[in-house]
Amino acid sequence: MRKFIASLDIGSSLIKLVVGEVVKNKVNILACVETPSRGIKKGFIINPESATEALNEVFKNAENIIGLKIKKVIAGVPSQYAECFLSNATVATINEDKVIRNEDIVKAMQKCVYNKIMDHKELVSVLPASFMINDEIVNNPLNMISEKLSMKAIIVTVPKKNVETINLCLKNIGVELVDIVISPLADYNEHKTKTTNKEIGALVNIGEETTTVSIFNRGILTNLEVIDIGGASISNDLSYVYKISLEDAKYVKEHLALAHTRLAQPNESITFKDKYDESVKINQYDASEIVMGRITEIINLAKKQINLLTKKEISYIILTGGVTESSDFDILEEELLGSLGIIGKVEEIGARNNKYATAVGIIKYYNSRLKLRNAEFSIFNLEEQEELGGMDKKINVSDNSILGKLFGYFFDN
Repeated sequence: MRKFIASLDIGSSLIKLVVGEVVKNKVNILACVETPSRGIKKGFIINPESATEALNEVFKNAENIIGLKIKKVIAGVPSQYAECFLSNATVATINEDKVIRNEDIVKAMQKCVYNKIMDHKELVSVLPASFMINDEIVNNPLNMISEKLSMKAIIVTVPKKNVETINLCLKNIGVELVDIVISPLADYNEHKTKTTNKEIGALVNIGEETTTVSIFNRGILTNLEVIDIGGASISNDLSYVYKISLEDAKYVKEHLALAHTRLAQPNESITFKDKYDESVKINQYDASEIVMGRITEIINLAKKQINLLTKKEISYIILTGGVTESSDFDILEEELLGSLGIIGKVEEIGARNNKYATAVGIIKYYNSRLKLRNAEFSIFNLEEQEELGGMDKKINVSDNSILGKLFGYFFDN
């Protein structure tokens, strides 16, 4: 069957919704929309009524593009207070021929989390770290023969409060929350390479109000922390120094200032009215100094956090998030991180901006979970798929319990 997946990234500045079709592990973007966040602070919904209105708006915008109702979505949830811990389990092979199949892996994953999740926590993901069969460690046990399968896995959880309000707001607009993801898992799936999958490194997402720092060991999330500083601090600095409105400060940040002063021009300027209704002339060099100072602080704080999260030597630091789209950000990144630094890039046509990294990454992450489970899923039924693609061949789409209750992805019968 064709895979159509919708992802929702609820940010402090923007709510982003992406609908994509996965074809041969590539995401073809059908709709990529955004709307200003309302009732949201640091990724948390603090005013459900306002947030529901904003969510309804972004879904309507996407539906107008594709011409179909979006009834199901995979959503990113706040990473604050997320926990990663190691678990292990051993299960007997299900099939009589003792050939290990996907259902054996799922059974081992279920056992890894059985009675391991506290009542106030919600399961985000089970990330297989290693497998052992016949006393030998293997990377992929599929189709190998053994009576038992042992697994070590990283379990990722978040507090239930990170999820409950999002689920409630989506229910209010008639959308089902299929599964949840935290941004580090999504971001890594968007920016990973064959090289990063073999190394230990860090991923830094500079958001509007927070910066998320996460550690990956051979592609497996092992630790993370959220720092309470982000791109909004840049706008606040410009607003404070020049005594202009936040709206004007954001314009300066996005259209005049550079992330580094090296190529900034003192004679390039723009004039605004300050809060005293007096004209203030802002030149590119001075504004860039302010922007550069704040981004430098954010990256240096992230570097310190990396050292606290892991004592192992890292091979890369991937930077992503909307701030990384700032002009000349690459100059500052190279100056501060040297050969370790990598600026992630969203390559999908229709979403080529790092502010969409998490939303596109959610689709890729969820697709990888489907492959591991050997499961089929689409937000559109057969009739809707035919309307989208003009298919003339009937496909058997099973609407089974893969969605579980809310996060029953690994626990359906």
